[in-house]
Amino acid sequence: MAKLLPSATNMSGPDLITIGKIVAPHGVRGDVRILPLTDFPDRFHDLTTVFVDDVGQLKLESARQHKKMILLKFSGFDSMNDSERLRGKLIKIGRQDAVKLPEGQYYIFDIIGLTVVTEDGEQLGSITDVLQPGSNDVYVVKQQDNKELLLPAIKEVVKKIDIAGKQMVVKLQEEMD
Repeated sequence: MAKLLPSATNMSGPDLITIGKIVAPHGVRGDVRILPLTDFPDRFHDLTTVFVDDVGQLKLESARQHKKMILLKFSGFDSMNDSERLRGKLIKIGRQDAVKLPEGQYYIFDIIGLTVVTEDGEQLGSITDVLQPGSNDVYVVKQQDNKELLLPAIKEVVKKIDIAGKQMVVKLQEEMD
């Protein structure tokens, strides 16, 4: 069924997606070491600006791979002391800058919050979480009675995903007989 990508699930606003965390300054020229929180770490090389928590929008001068980390250089951060204040901050991008996914693949943050309805139009609740236990994802649906319904993310169950319409149409397993 739909392949979900966990990257960017931590958002602090509907239009910002977390793609990394600043771990520490690197060197004396103001570079910072980034822990990528994305399935697409190469994206850092194509960015010109990012949003940094509690700092705002920053312009990127350079990005390069360093072991399993990314080293970024921000304009105006020219010493280790300048970049030290960025330690621990999250790096975000605008939703419009998210990597475009192939058809049938969705980001988890797009799935969470969808209203789940049956093929007959019965509203079951809304998706509150996506579990990734292994072979397929599992959608956690909070029902009106606050009970949780677990739906496997397989094509036999999930019939339609409408991100723009904020709805998922499903066929419950007991209906599949």
